[in-house]
Amino acid sequence: MASSINAPEPPADCNLCPRLVAYRIANQQAEPSWFNGAVPSFGPVDCRLLIVGLAPGRAGANRTGRPFTGDFAGDLLYGTLSKFGFARGSYAARIDDGFQLEGCMVSNAVRCAPPENKPMTAEIKQCRGFLSARIAALTKLKVVLALGRIAHEQTLSALELTRAAYPFGHAARHVLPGGVVLFDSYHCSRYNTNTGRLTEVMFRSVFAAVREQLDS
Repeated sequence: MASSINAPEPPADCNLCPRLVAYRIANQQAEPSWFNGAVPSFGPVDCRLLIVGLAPGRAGANRTGRPFTGDFAGDLLYGTLSKFGFARGSYAARIDDGFQLEGCMVSNAVRCAPPENKPMTAEIKQCRGFLSARIAALTKLKVVLALGRIAHEQTLSALELTRAAYPFGHAARHVLPGGVVLFDSYHCSRYNTNTGRLTEVMFRSVFAAVREQLDS
């Protein structure tokens, strides 16, 4: 299906990035019961917090059809969201687990699973219009939390802001034009937690700052 980058969500069979489409087809052939498509954002449109990740994992969101669902990063992210009052229900790493977000939406810089979890620069740029439209559609948005440098840079580019003015750094806080506040965190991937680059304490401290910002 032809994809409109003016829409906040691409169709599941988005065709904008040839390499990602080829990877999707290979995954469909190997695992026909999986979602295998552009993964839609998750959460209510009246949210005040938008979390932007990198891209769906092959056996995570690409399998389940919900961002961060089905892999370690989701366990940490959704457990933390529950702890800080941004979710209700029990997260069971399935799209039918009944888990719901409250006042929060989770999306990705790139909506289709890339080989080796590494989207190419052209693919990041191609997907940018969806994030721009997604942000524009969130009329009550107050805070964006970027998980990782690519998500940070994609968010700034989607808002047509320069990267140099808002450098990425774990626990960084940037007040953007219009009053939306951008927070940064290292991505909650297993690699980052296994290497000690990101600890649960570090991750929770960012969410504490986000919660304080929203409650102020």
